[in-house]
Amino acid sequence: MGEFAIGQVVSRFEDPRLLRGGGRYVDDIVLPGMAFGHVLRSPHAHARIRKIDVTAAKAAPGVLAVLTGADWIASGWGDLPVPGGMKRRDGSPNYRPRYPALVKDRVRWVGDYVAFVVAETKHQTADAAELIEVDFEPLPAAVGTAEAAKPGTPLVWDDCKDNICFVQVFGDKTATDAAFAKAAHIVKQHLVINRVTTASMEPRGSIGDYNAADDHYTIYTTLQRAHPYRNELAKNVLKVPEHKVRVVAGDIGGSFGMKSAIYNEVALVLLASKTIGRPVKWMSTRSEAFLSDAQARDNVVDAEMALDKDGIFLGFRVVSTVNAGAFLQSGFQAYTANLGTLAGVYRTPAMYVDSTAVFTHTHPCRPYRGNGRPEAAYVIERMVDVAAAELKMDPAEIRRKNYIAPEAMPFKTSLIFTYDSGEFDKTMELALKLADIAGFESRKKDAHKRGKLRGLGLSNTIERAAAVGLEGAEIRFDRSGTVTMLSGSINQGQGHETVFKQIVADRLGIHPNDIEYIQGDTDKVFFGEGTGGSRSATMSGSAFHNASEKIITKAKAIAAHNLKVDAADVNFAEGIFSSAKTNQTITMKEVAEAAVNPAKLPKNMEPGLNANAVYTAPVENFPNGCHVCELEIDQDTGEVEIVRYSVVDDVGTVLNPLLLKGQIVGGVAQGVGQILMEDIHFDAEGQLVTGSFMDYAMPRARDLSMVEVKCNPVPTKTNPLGVKGAGEAGCVGALPAVANALVDALAEFDVRHIEMPATPEVVWRAMRNGRG
Repeated sequence: MGEFAIGQVVSRFEDPRLLRGGGRYVDDIVLPGMAFGHVLRSPHAHARIRKIDVTAAKAAPGVLAVLTGADWIASGWGDLPVPGGMKRRDGSPNYRPRYPALVKDRVRWVGDYVAFVVAETKHQTADAAELIEVDFEPLPAAVGTAEAAKPGTPLVWDDCKDNICFVQVFGDKTATDAAFAKAAHIVKQHLVINRVTTASMEPRGSIGDYNAADDHYTIYTTLQRAHPYRNELAKNVLKVPEHKVRVVAGDIGGSFGMKSAIYNEVALVLLASKTIGRPVKWMSTRSEAFLSDAQARDNVVDAEMALDKDGIFLGFRVVSTVNAGAFLQSGFQAYTANLGTLAGVYRTPAMYVDSTAVFTHTHPCRPYRGNGRPEAAYVIERMVDVAAAELKMDPAEIRRKNYIAPEAMPFKTSLIFTYDSGEFDKTMELALKLADIAGFESRKKDAHKRGKLRGLGLSNTIERAAAVGLEGAEIRFDRSGTVTMLSGSINQGQGHETVFKQIVADRLGIHPNDIEYIQGDTDKVFFGEGTGGSRSATMSGSAFHNASEKIITKAKAIAAHNLKVDAADVNFAEGIFSSAKTNQTITMKEVAEAAVNPAKLPKNMEPGLNANAVYTAPVENFPNGCHVCELEIDQDTGEVEIVRYSVVDDVGTVLNPLLLKGQIVGGVAQGVGQILMEDIHFDAEGQLVTGSFMDYAMPRARDLSMVEVKCNPVPTKTNPLGVKGAGEAGCVGALPAVANALVDALAEFDVRHIEMPATPEVVWRAMRNGRG
């Protein structure tokens, strides 16, 4: 379909509906007889609950129920899912704390779940919650990541004596130690990757609706993976057969990994609905989101790189401590699997990584856009620049010396991944040209005349996307020849509807206006895995491709029957079936109409033109790219202004350049936010200091320049579309590119490294403490 084909710039089909207020978000849903819920949260990071009295709250106007930890235990339901499968350093299983929806005896973070009030209105729930009397005995708290496992630090769990949840080790320690022993140069750097929160446009929300007549549960909520979510909810929490549970996700205003978990409120609205016999809604406020959403990043790293006299990488070793928070939330462990990104795009022959996950009295942490990849990319790309500075080499030149060559593919790194394709040197050269590297020195001199420092930073990053897994898709032709597409992926703003319609329109020659797109309802979509890890283009895209091929095969047989030729003689292009043996043609729409008429079908063919497909990805793919950031620093104030940002990405086959740019720019914005301003900060007692947008600084349009995005596509052979994931690429590349630009600008002050977030005060102090 020409203008809607794969590779064409197509505006999102979703946007007119959303811009006109037609979105279907959780808070838009109003069910008959619906009540409201409110969570009473802990004001302490660590405390015993000596007594809780809900008498006054239960007697308050409009109150229908007040649930406590005792009620949760009495329900007989299971706790929230807690992952296993990892090991501690001695080989014993990772520590798996219980994760109840409401705590009974002890709170372990500011925001922990103490009670759940249900009433006729939201205001009544909040008023009643203030009447609950809780006698807390405050206890010392473990807050800092670096200190969590040190002797004498307060324990988060009494039977986890060192606060260590698990340890994961990758690479060859012996070979790496040998590489360092023969190195001409060894560079070291301590890196702190700060904690951030997602702050998605739409806060979390849930509506629970229990039907006693059918003993059936329906949950409307914000999530990324509907079918696995239903499985875990039914099996682990509700303890009922999966068919007794329906999960519905409408429009979702951003998630970035944060909304994937089964949160406490999901279980609570379902339990409350079962208790009062009515639907119950809970919606987070922005303030509550800061107290209740899982947070991200928060790790401390010591990295070392070994090089020969010419700047060739010989070895790389990393010791990291990662903060899990107070509870181990499902998906957290995936962070360490992405430490393979530490290998970067380089030939480094020996690598070793030792990563320890620790508990603290803070919010649970979980995957957030990139899920370990931005952190790992930050470490390797900062270390490359640190090495370049120490060896007095150009940052681009030291990268050229160490790139994996295209002809070396497939290339198994010294850590985890095996890259299938990529042209890293070419991508960097294209990015440097796009950034006008030749004119940088002139621009730097001009900036100096204006009292500004100008810096240039680049990053050449690679990440794993679409990890081994599967995904479902279904195409159904209606009797009139129009189409319904059902997707197992869940859209949170990426433009799935547009891209998947493009694939089907391109393959089947159907106009997108004749296609209805459905997602996020386990009672409608036959099978799905969901969205996350930059998997949707690969997994759902390939599933729709395969379903389309099944449709074409059957449609050719129907067309041949009606054209009175053999199926082998039928050609199909642009939605039209034809044959050189006849001057007749038949459209896909006409074939679909014929498919429900037994008189127009070949003998013994089942009527209907429908197909579903489950695509299985045997291996992951590896999107990569080069980011070049140019920025200025005001020497009087430390204020940073990004003045130019250039990206050349290899995401394989580009399905829609407009949507691709949107994904890259959005990811860059999140990376810039973390490097320059975003920061979740706790005081020594575990109190959240940055609990609102008054204190937690979000990036705005004025904090970014225009972002130029170009592509150097090297299609992968790992999937039928040749695509590589794009959803997290911008964030992966931005953290190190901006950090490297900052250090470059501050080089005349002898600044070797600057920690994130590089706020104006931090930058100003770095200049004052430097020797420039």
